[in-house]
Amino acid sequence: MKIVSIVGARPQFVKEAIIQKEIRKYPDIQEIVVHTGQHYDSNMSGVFFDVLNMRKPDYNLGIHGKSHARMTAEMMTALEEVILKEKPDTVVLYGDTNSTLAGALVCAKLKVPVAHIEAGLRQEPKDMPEEINRVLTDHVSTYLFTPSQTGVENLEREGITRNVHFTGDVMYDVYKEMEDSFDCSLLERLGLTRDRYMVMTLHRDFNVDNREILEGILSQVGRIAEEIPVVFPIHPHTRKNVETFGLQKCLENITVTEPVDYLQLMGLTKYALKIITDSGGYQKEAYFAGKEACILMPDTSWRELVECRANTLTDSRNLYEAALAKRTHTVKEGIYGDGHASKKILRVLHR
Repeated sequence: MKIVSIVGARPQFVKEAIIQKEIRKYPDIQEIVVHTGQHYDSNMSGVFFDVLNMRKPDYNLGIHGKSHARMTAEMMTALEEVILKEKPDTVVLYGDTNSTLAGALVCAKLKVPVAHIEAGLRQEPKDMPEEINRVLTDHVSTYLFTPSQTGVENLEREGITRNVHFTGDVMYDVYKEMEDSFDCSLLERLGLTRDRYMVMTLHRDFNVDNREILEGILSQVGRIAEEIPVVFPIHPHTRKNVETFGLQKCLENITVTEPVDYLQLMGLTKYALKIITDSGGYQKEAYFAGKEACILMPDTSWRELVECRANTLTDSRNLYEAALAKRTHTVKEGIYGDGHASKKILRVLHR
């Protein structure tokens, strides 16, 4: 059996790492890994190559830095050549990037079965590029692996019920696999006390590309930091906008650091009081760690975490109140499975 796995962004490398680890248990499965080149950050992704022993991609298409249309079109052309050459039995796709959509469309035209990992996620607004990518990919996929029961229900509402599998979230597999390697050294280096600090990440364009909104968020975080330390590993684009907008003064009370890798971020998260973020993946990792997250987004594809009150949607106007509010309920466990999603996915594909 031959599988071609297509990745293009940091979260997809993470998911591929744990799937690849499981594939190695099947001697009759040959896997070819294709990196479209859409995005790769060695600081964020290299750790997974090292800790999970992930091998380098067999193909690197080097396609990045273009408009959505050009990028997707060039990826389709290049991926078609790879698929025709390799003749896989199944193509594995992850998430909701342009790489995902390009792979899905090519395989649909060539009649090659698609396995979509992280299927069934839905989020407003519907014109978001990621939302378009995930919906279209789901509708041409042969196998749909959902991280939560919500994903199954979303697909059912759209008439997709065949070959839908609630396996749990492969990111929970990654979390459990790497937990013993979490790096907590920053706590001592930054003088932090366990359960007496918060961690913030901020990078979404709707939060950082508008001066008024960015100033509002940082002002609220500055107020929070007067009462409890806030650690802020700042994204390069966010730092650039802080400088461009002249908002350096807003960072005075905040503990700003350079970007950190996954192990360092999870080490900080493990002992934090709360998390503030606009990251899709990090809000879920906070849940894995048993931490409440204040989500700086108008909506989230992980709605089940808001519905069970594990996380709270907030904005630049009420972040202070949300962050300092005390949790008064017990968080539901097991939303994203039991940490064996990759095993369940491979059983289905192998069968």
